[in-house]
Amino acid sequence: MTVIKFVKENREVIAAQGANLRFKALENGIDIYTLMGKMMNCGGYGQCGTCVVEVVEGSENLSPKTEVELKKLKKKPESYRLACQTLVNGPVSIQTKP
Repeated sequence: MTVIKFVKENREVIAAQGANLRFKALENGIDIYTLMGKMMNCGGYGQCGTCVVEVVEGSENLSPKTEVELKKLKKKPESYRLACQTLVNGPVSIQTKP
C-alpha cells in the first residue's frame, strides 16, 4: 500500500501499488477536471488530455510516461502527467488542475 497526497484538497488517499491515479482520485471524491474536462473527458483512455495533474513530489514512484502522454503533454512542464495514464508505485504528492 502507498499514499497519494492531493495538495490542493489537503487529502491523503491509500492506494495499492500499481493503482491508476485517475481512478483513485475519482473513487475518493477528488475533482481532477476543470469545467471543460467534466463535460468532455474521454473516460480515462488518454485521448482528451483533460486529466492533467502536476507531480509535486515522488515522480520516481510513478510509471514511466506513455507515448500518449509524451504526445499530449509535449508543450507542458516535465512535472505534468495525465492521471489516466499514470500508475502509482510509491508515495506521491499531486497538484490537481495545475
